[in-house]
Amino acid sequence: MRNRLRRAKGHKTDDKDGWWLAHLLRHAMIYPSFIPPRPIRELRDLTRRRKRLLSNATAEKNRVQKILEDANVKLGNVLSDLFGVSGQLMLDALLEGKAAPDEIAQLAKGSAKKKVADLIAALDGHQMSDHHRRMIRFSLDHLRFLEQQVEQMDREIEEQIRAAGLEEKWKLLQSVPGLKDRSAATILAETGGEMKPFASARHFSSWAGVCPGNNRSADRNLGSRPTKGNPWLRSALTECAWAAAATKDCFLKDKFWRLAGKAQGGKKTALIAVAHTILLLIHHVLQTGQPFEERHSPALDDRRKQKMIQHHIRRLGKLGVSIPRSVASRKSQ
Repeated sequence: MRNRLRRAKGHKTDDKDGWWLAHLLRHAMIYPSFIPPRPIRELRDLTRRRKRLLSNATAEKNRVQKILEDANVKLGNVLSDLFGVSGQLMLDALLEGKAAPDEIAQLAKGSAKKKVADLIAALDGHQMSDHHRRMIRFSLDHLRFLEQQVEQMDREIEEQIRAAGLEEKWKLLQSVPGLKDRSAATILAETGGEMKPFASARHFSSWAGVCPGNNRSADRNLGSRPTKGNPWLRSALTECAWAAAATKDCFLKDKFWRLAGKAQGGKKTALIAVAHTILLLIHHVLQTGQPFEERHSPALDDRRKQKMIQHHIRRLGKLGVSIPRSVASRKSQ
């Protein structure tokens, strides 16, 4: 009898929840989910698969590094990129097993030539066996296959963009600092190239997962971790933020290093802040249909310079800092 009453109560609760959802839907108080059209979904499948292939390639490179460490080869401690030109030549020589450590170190190219002594020390006393060479060859064969797959995927992505009629928006996104052709294709696949599904730029940033959280209680900030959003879009934005932070004469680079020194989270917080700014620029570019143009502050003429100098002298005076007239006159000149 009790079980029947419990089931009856649960049934009534389910009916009430369903009635309330229907009531909200009837009054247009439930927003529909963002479901892009089929061409965009197909483009999204391609860009996400490309991302997975790159992750597989990174994992395979880590396996090679682990095998080298097991064989007492410390090239990864000396070379910044083990799979660069110098690293590839040395790795091929190790696989052949015919060259001495000093001969392998002489294969260094470019800036790696300055590290010949360190390379000899990293190769001295290595214990590369036939088993190690066999396992490394397996990984290198897999890497070549993945590279071919990525190249094929790049061609498929470009063809899908043209077939979907998104080539103009694709080029438009590449005007934003930090965005290149591949990152622009990923952002285009995740957003659909349309800002109509998003009520505002703030809604768009919250959906992407780069919007700062708001956890406050009793006028105390308990944390402002970013919201959970689209992980694929957020990953692409953070990669673009790193690229923008390394771009010369870019205002995003100045913003990154300014926040990295002041923010509590350091570079991580600065990276999310730059990614949020890039997302706002993407929203503006796609909404207006105009490419991004960075506006530089105009050069100050003599009149404006004099006004700014006098303004700061007055401000310093209010703070109790007195500047002699002779110094002030030299500053104004």
